[in-house]
Amino acid sequence: MEQKNYIAYLRQSTVKQELSGLGIEAQREIIRNYLKDKKAISEYIETESGKKSDRPKLIEALSECRKTGATLIVAKLDRLSRNVAFTSKLLENDVEIVFCDFPEANKLVLHIISSIAEYEAGLISQRTKQSLRAKKARGVSLGKPENLLGKLDQAIENSNQTNRQKALDNPNNRRAISMLKILAKEDKSLSEMARILNTEGFVTAKGGQFKASQVSILLRRYDLR
Repeated sequence: MEQKNYIAYLRQSTVKQELSGLGIEAQREIIRNYLKDKKAISEYIETESGKKSDRPKLIEALSECRKTGATLIVAKLDRLSRNVAFTSKLLENDVEIVFCDFPEANKLVLHIISSIAEYEAGLISQRTKQSLRAKKARGVSLGKPENLLGKLDQAIENSNQTNRQKALDNPNNRRAISMLKILAKEDKSLSEMARILNTEGFVTAKGGQFKASQVSILLRRYDLR
């Protein structure tokens, strides 16, 4: 009996997934588990949305399958495409395709599953757009997190300034800071300062008793020592 050869096709949707490698490694593992002691003779990796039909790597993989008589193996049906028409066209071509998540499914079943996948993708897209519109309506600034990396130091400083101002605006903190200015000049320990604040009826921003660590934070934050 002639041994069957396989050519692996793996797809990731974004460059971010490409850099992380997580999506591809998961697909490789699925294919390895399916093939067991066999190995794919070639592997093609595509970075493209599942909704798009422009797939140069897929074309290369199919071309090699035709030349070698190999079967195209894909980890999951949605890794091939989320477009029903595109999937249907591929299933009708002259290359045998096997999906690790539905290895025994015939073409009719695969058409149905592909239709469901396309429908679910549409729902996800619709929910995402609705969520973004709702956030925008609430005044939330939308953008890519990576665009903020160059401003990380400034963002941290802004956060620290905001925290300092919030702490200063708290009436409990303002009273405690006034007392700490006096205690700091007397060179008392953090534990002694905390004990005096608690004895004199001072409370933290949240209304609790002071600990040495909280006293230390206030001293550093307002350069009292």
